[in-house]
Amino acid sequence: MAQQQSDNFQTFDVLQNQLKNSWQDSEEFETSDQDILVVPSFSIDQQVGQNVPGFLHYEERLLFSLIRLRNPHTRLIYVTAQPLAPLIIDYYLQLLSGIPFSHARDRLLLITTYDNSYKALTQKILDRPRLVSKLRRALRPNKSHMICYNSTELEKELSEKLQIPLFAASPDLSYWGSKSGSRKVFELANIPFPDGSQLVKTVEELVTVTAALWHRNPTLQRIVIKLNEGFSGEGNAVLDLRELPEVSTLGERQGAIANAFSHLSFQAAAETWENFSSRIPELGAIAEAFIEGEIKRSPSVQGLILPSGKVEILSTHDQILGGADGQIYLGCTFPAAADYRLELQTLGLKVGKVLAKQGAMERFGVDFVVTQRPDQTWDMQAIEINLRKGGTTHPLMTLKLLTNGQYDYNTGLFFTPQGQEKYYIASDNLQKPQYKGLLPSDLMDIIAAHGLHFDSSTKTGTIFHLMGTLSEHGKLGLTSIGNSLSEAKAIYQQVEEVLDLETSGHYATSSNLPMTW
Repeated sequence: MAQQQSDNFQTFDVLQNQLKNSWQDSEEFETSDQDILVVPSFSIDQQVGQNVPGFLHYEERLLFSLIRLRNPHTRLIYVTAQPLAPLIIDYYLQLLSGIPFSHARDRLLLITTYDNSYKALTQKILDRPRLVSKLRRALRPNKSHMICYNSTELEKELSEKLQIPLFAASPDLSYWGSKSGSRKVFELANIPFPDGSQLVKTVEELVTVTAALWHRNPTLQRIVIKLNEGFSGEGNAVLDLRELPEVSTLGERQGAIANAFSHLSFQAAAETWENFSSRIPELGAIAEAFIEGEIKRSPSVQGLILPSGKVEILSTHDQILGGADGQIYLGCTFPAAADYRLELQTLGLKVGKVLAKQGAMERFGVDFVVTQRPDQTWDMQAIEINLRKGGTTHPLMTLKLLTNGQYDYNTGLFFTPQGQEKYYIASDNLQKPQYKGLLPSDLMDIIAAHGLHFDSSTKTGTIFHLMGTLSEHGKLGLTSIGNSLSEAKAIYQQVEEVLDLETSGHYATSSNLPMTW
């Protein structure tokens, strides 16, 4: 038997070629008869992840995948480290217009590892051979594939153990999604990006390349120091050159920077130089010019590389950033401003074609910083590539699957089948101390009492996610959809105002409702 299994074993590359043979366009992807294994593992440096409040609950961000159950032929397995509240699952399934709830629920298998450690979820699965065997038995051969948050050697190993293809870039290509790899892609795509350094692995080298960057650009005000792998800007720090003594020679710059590194402005609230610097030998780091500007925005473009190699642009967004120096991703508005969204598409397509030539597939995103020139035009600088799903993936997919609409490349707008434009504002970070203690059931009570739900008739309203972070962290994710950007913002503001009111201590809908048994 062991010899037979060995003879039938297919490597990761062979498995991925199955996708290339079966999917030629996005329509086939949407309508095919498939079992989908969702492994929402954030397989990133876990010390970086722990800086994000509610990080363990970020597995819920891929719950938009449940909407794929609207295809009556799709079966879906969703694995998490900790059990999901049944109420949260019911909430997503009830969004499926035209599909009986029981029909969708029968095609959904929920599995948990019951492991709340900070190991990557995929590692937790691999550590449980019986669970791997259970998953393999549940998935139909040649009619199954796996999706994940990001692709690493862990996901590659799981793909081979399950003998199903992973719809994601091979981990062999992870370099192209790193901070240093992104800069190389921009160079190959011939698109503008800030001056910066090569990847270094020691603090001493980082001092040298940072000083060289400053010496080349003596008018720089700030420099961004980036760990080569990061999440949501948490691996970034800013060096403010305006606070350093006046210097002129390269050697003087090196000395000033070496003394200043311990006083970097870290984007992660609890980060320290001691910890940050300890990660450099393992992850590597780069230095990059901080782009200044009186009128400055941070848009992004998202694309899809099909297994056939075809590149499609999916969306553009204006990102909402926070943190001490505006490096932390908080949310986004869709679409990006009309002034530059079509140029974003053009630049994103160039990046996608370079990535496709390297063999990448599935989603990618490119972040930019744009500054307005005196003549009202915009200077666009590419900052980094996300060769994975990101914070803009789930709101766009949710909009598409709920409305059955399409993104129009010619205008950069999204239209329903009836021709209605759709806009949204989305956030993973609606977080306030007074929200702590709210249970998912409390949120559902508030949604029902105030009519905050998504209206399937008008295709407007709010979709909630990250509900598991509410009770402990007072944090919630939401996507508010409107027929204009102003309407979407008004819907979002109404949700925030209602939650503030409900948690003010003066008015509480949920406490007035009878307990159900």
